[in-house]
Amino acid sequence: MTFKLAIADVPFGGAKGGVKVDPRKLSAAELERVTRRYTLELIKKGFIGASVDCLGPDMGTDERVMTWIKDTYQNVRGETDINYEGCCTGKYIGQGGIAGRTESTGLGVYYCIRELLNTQSFIDKVNDPTLGIKGKTFTVQGFGNVGYWAAKFLYRDGGIITTIIDKDCAVHNPEGFDVEHVKQYMISNGGSLRGYDTGVVEVENDEPQKFMELPVQYLIPAATEKSIHKGNAEKI
Repeated sequence: MTFKLAIADVPFGGAKGGVKVDPRKLSAAELERVTRRYTLELIKKGFIGASVDCLGPDMGTDERVMTWIKDTYQNVRGETDINYEGCCTGKYIGQGGIAGRTESTGLGVYYCIRELLNTQSFIDKVNDPTLGIKGKTFTVQGFGNVGYWAAKFLYRDGGIITTIIDKDCAVHNPEGFDVEHVKQYMISNGGSLRGYDTGVVEVENDEPQKFMELPVQYLIPAATEKSIHKGNAEKI
């Protein structure tokens, strides 16, 4: 994080932290208590604040969780820290959040891919016959904030999303999927891809990550770390 943000000349960086729980197994009230207590511990140790460490959302968090963090920090330090809203990012816009934060990481992935695929030296190196995104095939591993938004912008530019892999299911169609249709299904299905059947040619419920090995031009690993490892690298 330190190196990444230093390159972008952004004055943030440092460690990653979190709480080892499965938020899907907690009620909203339980998740709120966990979040607020975690924030209190960070405050007590001096590990949070706009000029100390600005927390950002990651796996298992959303705008609601980040707003709870801001609210807890505000209740404790709001009278002494005029920049209390800057203790974390990813909040609701009405609570000091910034428009575009939700899609920012996936949009960044899209921008990188767009620039690479419009760079002749890269295209020559990977033996791709044409410049640009249009008509290229993509596998997206992870269909949360990063994978979904990257896929959405690639699809908008004519990219073909042939394989979508999520935590409990993977689907494949060499002709490609309608990204928004898949996402709306997942929202209505409690965040799960399992059971999606529109245009599906192949499906894998037991070992979804195996679909990373299916033939495709470009693979986007947008889920947990170490998805590509010595056990599957050669097959990919």
